[in-house]
Amino acid sequence: MRNLKLFLIILLSSSWTFASNEDSELIVGTWFTDDKASKIQIYKVQNQYFGKVVWLKNPLVNGKAVTDSKNPDSKLRSRSVLGLTIFNNFIFEGNNTWTDGEIYDVRTGRTVAGKMSLKNKNTLDLRGYIGKPIFGKTVTLYRAE
Repeated sequence: MRNLKLFLIILLSSSWTFASNEDSELIVGTWFTDDKASKIQIYKVQNQYFGKVVWLKNPLVNGKAVTDSKNPDSKLRSRSVLGLTIFNNFIFEGNNTWTDGEIYDVRTGRTVAGKMSLKNKNTLDLRGYIGKPIFGKTVTLYRAE
């Protein structure tokens, strides 16, 4: 019994932090890409996070909607970029980090693994990579709202 009390005292007085549901939703909202050419809406479905294109600075090319022209699947090349989900299946890991996701790059037509890290409430680093995160590229998103 004495050991249990000691354990509880240590546990309650420690600086351990546990990720709350509120922390996990800090990335939910609308974000500008680093070049401010588009806005991405990040949203939650069950315990996963997704991002879709909700605004384009230049939504038309030659009078027609910008399409997913680089997609490796020729059947998908005519779909509009506006409304396209480009972040998939991210999971909150705690410590302002979301992992195990995929990022679709409309500019190249490639899908890569992804990780997101919230630097502060208005700055989100998005890292796309193949294999290990060390072999990738980071872009920064800025809160639009």
